[in-house]
Amino acid sequence: MKCLSDYLWQTLVPLIFFAFVWILFRYIDQTKEVEKIKQERTEMELKFLKSQINPHVLFNNLNTIYSYSIEKPNETPDLILKLSDNLKHVLYESNAKKVSLKKEIHFIKNYIEFHKIRTEGLKQINYEVFVDKDYHQIAPLLLITIIENAFKHSRVNSIVDIQLRVKNNRLKCVCKNDYDNTKKVNENTIGLNNLKKRLDLLYKEDYELLVEKRGQYIVTLILNLA
Repeated sequence: MKCLSDYLWQTLVPLIFFAFVWILFRYIDQTKEVEKIKQERTEMELKFLKSQINPHVLFNNLNTIYSYSIEKPNETPDLILKLSDNLKHVLYESNAKKVSLKKEIHFIKNYIEFHKIRTEGLKQINYEVFVDKDYHQIAPLLLITIIENAFKHSRVNSIVDIQLRVKNNRLKCVCKNDYDNTKKVNENTIGLNNLKKRLDLLYKEDYELLVEKRGQYIVTLILNLA
């Protein structure tokens, strides 16, 4: 019995141990595969959501350049350079998971300049920006959705206020616009829905997105950049 016991101990224990190790490695491999699939799915969804943003913004800029080429041809070259900068940002730089906030703000500045031209004499656009450091990074093309939404829902002969502040790795973007209260404004627009999905995927619990109607249509994004 002692010999049999020793034999079983020497034989079964290593078998059980190696079986456990094999199961453990199988589990790890499957976990890695699941994580890889989730990551690929997330990246595909992000690309899809971004693809719905880009064309609309750029087509608006092209329409502005077209009208200026007829009415004010001498000022058209400067607009083309601005559009070139924005195209470069959208087509190349925005493919990264995060980009320089400085570049993103430059992209927004160009977009607002285009909109000031398009709405000249029809809307007043106030744009304020303060950033405490130059090294901040942000996921590309997030803020433009909020700003575009403010222009989209603002009525004629109104004011659009855009405030962007970054301090201590905390970004706060607030867009306010007057709107026609006789028309129903749907807070769940496609643009804002896409923005929320991207924020859920990229920043999870590190953001807050608020949509309010208090005499004005107000969209606020608070984001932890750290």
